[in-house]
Amino acid sequence: MARKKDSRGKHATDRLGAAVDAAGDKLHSENRDVAGPSPNPATNLLIHDVLLRSGGRLLRIGLEKGLLSNRYGGSTAKRMVENRSMVQNLATFAIARLATRSIPGAVLVGGGLLAKTLLDRRQSRRAARRKGDKALREQTKES
Repeated sequence: MARKKDSRGKHATDRLGAAVDAAGDKLHSENRDVAGPSPNPATNLLIHDVLLRSGGRLLRIGLEKGLLSNRYGGSTAKRMVENRSMVQNLATFAIARLATRSIPGAVLVGGGLLAKTLLDRRQSRRAARRKGDKALREQTKES
């Protein structure tokens, strides 16, 4: 999906970024210190990116284990979360990326999740639980 350019051939995000940079230069003209442990802003950005991604991953894994541990117990939930295949991880990453990059992507992913939920609800509760339990238990055996 191509980004739209204005009459001067610039993307809106480029113009916005330039405006933010100019405003930041005016506000902090006397203070040129870079926030972070390094005087190099690129290094600080890398450090912050790694910390944010690591923290987000730890939070996500903790939440997933917590949700599953109520039903399956702590050790089984841990195995379920940790034994996901690379295909499952890549698929969820791609779906989340699609949902967060554009409004049509969010609508598409949201609609798909809604359709899956409605399909699961059409089944009997017992059948839906059995199907989900079976899929999760198979994940624990892959170790």
